[in-house]
Amino acid sequence: MKAGVSKVVLGLGAALTLSLGVSAADLSNEAIKKRIAPVGNVYLAGAAAPVVEAPKGPRSGQAVYQASCFGCHGTGAAGAPKKDDAAAWEARLAQGADVLFDHALNGFNAMPPKGTCMDCSDDELKAAIEFMTAGL
Repeated sequence: MKAGVSKVVLGLGAALTLSLGVSAADLSNEAIKKRIAPVGNVYLAGAAAPVVEAPKGPRSGQAVYQASCFGCHGTGAAGAPKKDDAAAWEARLAQGADVLFDHALNGFNAMPPKGTCMDCSDDELKAAIEFMTAGL
């Protein structure tokens, strides 16, 4: 009897493994949505749903800097000139605003195109540059 039970368990394990492999191989949008769907929700009694408003108009240079530029330009990571470091910005500023914008837009050295702000408009990138270099 013991041998019969172990064969059944082994057979069920193999069937389960095969069925999981087949469903994971299904790359349809519907199958992917089912695989990545949340397993549950959290409900807090009396809590209202948060209201998230889309930004109105372009973001300020400071907002873009804080959200997307600070990681490198606030720390000097990968050789990025820090915000208030006049010596680090001197040679860059001497090249002119058009060159600075081109580097921000298209990337330069370790900086990827648009830094990390892929949804920034040209005006927002220019505002971030102006914020970082203000007073230098």
